[in-house]
Amino acid sequence: MQNNNTDLRIIRTKESIRVALVELIEEKGFEAITVKDITTRAKINRGTFYAHYQDKYDLMTKSEEEIMLEISKIAKQNYPAVIATLESDSPSLKPFQLAVLVFEYLNENNGFMKAALGPKGDLSFQTRLKDLMWKTLFENESNALIKEDSLLVPAQYLASYLASAHIGVIQQWLNSGRKETPQEMARILSTITLNGPFFAAGLKK
Repeated sequence: MQNNNTDLRIIRTKESIRVALVELIEEKGFEAITVKDITTRAKINRGTFYAHYQDKYDLMTKSEEEIMLEISKIAKQNYPAVIATLESDSPSLKPFQLAVLVFEYLNENNGFMKAALGPKGDLSFQTRLKDLMWKTLFENESNALIKEDSLLVPAQYLASYLASAHIGVIQQWLNSGRKETPQEMARILSTITLNGPFFAAGLKK
């Protein structure tokens, strides 16, 4: 029982630290924040903070890595179904379902995502998200979603286009107050990704 209580306390402490971080990024920007700002806002002492993180950069990196790990897990669990759908003659909703799961996860972590991806957040986070997408799309060993030998354009440009477009759509959704549900966002992104921007614009039937 003691372990459970300890684990729960650690989870709550880390959660209050992350909430404080998000609020402070929105208020003054990541670069201007000090550990003292975070501990004061989270109502913890410095020793508690340093028991979990080396400094504010370590806190940011670990928070980002947690998010990326979860997104990667969601993608990898659903990839086989997506590949089977794309290769079959009768398309189903598998790619759409994967997008719903990702948007639901982003919705749950919207405060951190908006702060980290915003102009006052961590500019390197976008680069790391793009690297994650590259690895997930191309480097998933035999189970890669996109096979390099079937590409019509160089891989690095395709990956850069897809990553920038997806991150741009996510930023737009977060910054405009998440008016659409994860299901609606999944439909929007799937329409653009699977059929292309000109189709989505109504220019290509």
